[in-house]
Amino acid sequence: MLRRRFGNLDSVGAGKASKEQFDRWRKDRIRKILDKGSAECVPSVAPDLRFLQHNRNEPSITWIGHSTFLIQMAGLNIVTDPVWARRMAFQKRLAPPGVELSDMPSTDVVLISHAHYDHLHMSSLRRLRGPKKMIVPAGLRRKLMLRGFLQAEELHWWEQVSHHGANFTFVPAQHWTRRNPWDMNTSHWGGWVLQCDHGPTIYFAGDSGYFRGFGEIGRRFDIDIALMPIGAYDPEWFMAAQHVSPEEALQAFLDVKAKYFVPMHYGAFKLSDDTPAEALERLEAARQRLGIPEEKLLLLQHGETMRFDRAARDNPIEKDGLDS
Repeated sequence: MLRRRFGNLDSVGAGKASKEQFDRWRKDRIRKILDKGSAECVPSVAPDLRFLQHNRNEPSITWIGHSTFLIQMAGLNIVTDPVWARRMAFQKRLAPPGVELSDMPSTDVVLISHAHYDHLHMSSLRRLRGPKKMIVPAGLRRKLMLRGFLQAEELHWWEQVSHHGANFTFVPAQHWTRRNPWDMNTSHWGGWVLQCDHGPTIYFAGDSGYFRGFGEIGRRFDIDIALMPIGAYDPEWFMAAQHVSPEEALQAFLDVKAKYFVPMHYGAFKLSDDTPAEALERLEAARQRLGIPEEKLLLLQHGETMRFDRAARDNPIEKDGLDS
């Protein structure tokens, strides 16, 4: 039986490369490694574990690393793209997770953006404690059930599901997915918009190249916080269809009309030729060029928590974390 293959808006292809392109990337990579040296690490802070493990009232966002966040809203503990792996393929993790798995509070909901290994690590998912209701892209539920994860609900783009007072909408992205040689694009990819009555509206972008869908997301939702990727963009001639550059991430932030920008998808794994320092330098230069106020860009350290005033959902009131 033929398996459904998912695609992007405007039939944009991503994730396909010829042998010539891979050979070119390999040669470029050797040169860049010699030029750039070792990658820098994103700083970490000691997480406020007492708050995270007991909080059921105050909206908060804690960066674990890469695309993994602990989001607390509507009394729920929500984890995005769970990856606590110590290495990715042959590369060791650049920095430890901001909150260790053993220190995580009971997880109510897991949101998966797509099935790539740096966004869905089965061992991490298995070791998360709690009821772990999984909300996943279309096509992924069966794969999870075959691995023993029975509480998975799958959505197509623009579909929404509610759980204990929180709403989760699966929104488009421009990307691709594969976990083995035979399952190319047999499950979908996208981002998530999280909403509840008393808390910020959060847009978790997952992985994406720059595309017109960002504007449509901004027209449909009143977004407070955009969690946007800024890493794994170099070489841009190869990565542009699937990963935004820092400059494109800021333009996407403007497109979705969010109030605040939190960068992610950098500093935990060496997935391409860019470095964390390089990504942040380009992000800051683009912020100044676009005239975006400095306070709109919120750089989290691994383990750091943003906490929100329930009465003024568009204003983060503090960032927690003890210097490590």
